[in-house]
Amino acid sequence: MKHRQQKNAFIGALTFLWLMALFAAALAQQPAQDPLLAWLDRIAQEQLQRREQAIAEIRTVADAEKRKQWARAKILELIGGLPDYDGPLNARVTGRINSDSIVIEKVIFESLPRLFITANLYRPDRPGRHPAVLFSLGHWDEGKVAAQLTAANLAAKGFVVLAFDPLGQGERQQAYDRRLGRSLAGGSVNQHFMNGATSLLIGQSYARYRIWDAKRALDYLLSRPEVDSERVGCTGCSGGGTVTTYISALDPRIKVAAPACYMNSFRVLFAGSVGDSEQSLPNFLSSGLDQTDFVELFAPKPWLIASTLEDFFRPEGARLVYEEARRWYRIYGAEEKIRWVLGPGPHGTPREVREAIYEWMIRWLNEGKGDWREQPVKLYPNHELQVTRSGQVADEPQSQDLYQYILEDYRNRKTRGSAQELMAEIRKLTSANESKPLAIKTRAESADELIITERVTIETEPGLEITGTFYIPRTPGRKGAVLLVGAGGTASLAMGFAKTGRIALDLRPRGPATSRDSQRPLIGEWITNTRSWLIGRNLPAMRAYDISRGVDALAARNDVDPSSIAAVAQGVSGVWLLMAAALDTRIGRVWLDRTPYSFGPAFENPIHANLHDAVVPGFALRWDIQDLAGLMGKRRIFWSDPTDWMGGVVSLGPKYRYRYFDEPDDSLIEESLR
Repeated sequence: MKHRQQKNAFIGALTFLWLMALFAAALAQQPAQDPLLAWLDRIAQEQLQRREQAIAEIRTVADAEKRKQWARAKILELIGGLPDYDGPLNARVTGRINSDSIVIEKVIFESLPRLFITANLYRPDRPGRHPAVLFSLGHWDEGKVAAQLTAANLAAKGFVVLAFDPLGQGERQQAYDRRLGRSLAGGSVNQHFMNGATSLLIGQSYARYRIWDAKRALDYLLSRPEVDSERVGCTGCSGGGTVTTYISALDPRIKVAAPACYMNSFRVLFAGSVGDSEQSLPNFLSSGLDQTDFVELFAPKPWLIASTLEDFFRPEGARLVYEEARRWYRIYGAEEKIRWVLGPGPHGTPREVREAIYEWMIRWLNEGKGDWREQPVKLYPNHELQVTRSGQVADEPQSQDLYQYILEDYRNRKTRGSAQELMAEIRKLTSANESKPLAIKTRAESADELIITERVTIETEPGLEITGTFYIPRTPGRKGAVLLVGAGGTASLAMGFAKTGRIALDLRPRGPATSRDSQRPLIGEWITNTRSWLIGRNLPAMRAYDISRGVDALAARNDVDPSSIAAVAQGVSGVWLLMAAALDTRIGRVWLDRTPYSFGPAFENPIHANLHDAVVPGFALRWDIQDLAGLMGKRRIFWSDPTDWMGGVVSLGPKYRYRYFDEPDDSLIEESLR
């Protein structure tokens, strides 16, 4: 006990010194370097401030319990509820390893029918009923095997531990290609994003499936005769810390929680490493929530927050969670049941953190009986811990990928919304935008014999500017105008329109200052979309608003005929343009080039490209892209080379214009203006 107290005091002193250095360094990390991020963060901080004011008013257990009831219902609402399924697990043990004083069993069971979970169960090699720990894994592609050092130590200390593969990891690769021996989508996070975008389109969060997997894994763990169901804890690091946080807060069977390298207040996290599809729930901040709400839902049961000094889930964000949670636990008279440990090094679980987890579980699940210090255990290579014969559940008879369940849900729940309802939805999506008198600044100007070029900034909302370039023919009188948007750049196309005698505005709707994630080329601007969803905004709708502000800029010019304004969009930006044109009838005609024709193909295949940049949560349950096009009414749509969500051109008949091989844009420019 004395050694443990000395160790805790040392870690506490080290924590204080490191935090002082981190706080000083954080002052230099200003989100203002990215204007859009700074603008979004301002909204997020205002929402978090309102939440903190509400939390400050809670002073009694009755107040706290009322808040918990609300928070639980709200979180379930935001994820779209949990699957309505209570079928059998159909669990099987496919092999065993006798290892010193423990046994490792290889198990497989079903989360949903034919959606298999592979797991390793670590148990003491002695009779009796033991405390248990559900172990959720982080975003390691290898999955469950990353848990074996911690899991084997816990088993050696008398715990039954179930470490299970998350979707897209270990033996549960999604979009698995046997020829490549890997997923077509890439790594684990990419696979999460694929299912994340389609889940959002039908009003759900990918988190619901991760929580459901954990719930079913807990069902299996508690079915084991060796487990004392009244002594069950949960732990995991990174993405495993996320799932630990969720399942512990939502499932009362968990008695002790110890998430590592995850818990952070969005006060710090929002402008930093916002997590992937299961870690960032749409409307989470705008609903009045922060990560501390999960801890407070669990109170007054024991909760350990574990962090590391150099983590991208920064310690100062974890400290904010801890300080608020400690005040909350104090309301229950249970301050000793909340603790924060800060270990050395980068993202992960160093020995200091692992031992803190052992100590926490022993203290609260085993009456403090046992040695919390880590001990040597035999470790096995990945293939020896493999559950399935081939190493992938994709080869199990009748196995299904998650995208097939999302597709089935989409088909079963889809209803047809009216054009009037769609128009109301678009108005609602754009209503949060703040208008003010048009402000345009010319940043640079150049000219040749035919065209004057002006680079400008346009204030689209107070404190937020977008950029554009005017291409102005040197001809007298008022002219028709064309606005162009496209993620790949439309400067050459804008110049082509200017050569026909029209004023062209090559517009860049709001976007991040940095380029897209080069490691995830299929995902699009996921982090900006994610941040927007968190605060209750929608990036495609905001970009539609920006397009309308671009129309304002054209219509305000003395040399533009406001009754002759067209718009052109390439790729996914065509969805933003259709939303803008639905509300802004000054857009007299539209040319969509290589724009996806429907959301349907995104559901029908396990991978897609840039879908995040078009997602409006819940939209696909009632409408499709063609419904947006229908809101143009009698105004003309010229649609060339419609695509699926992998950029493949789809033959859809004479309604569309298809290029011949290597056809230049000049002929299409002329056609779009007829």
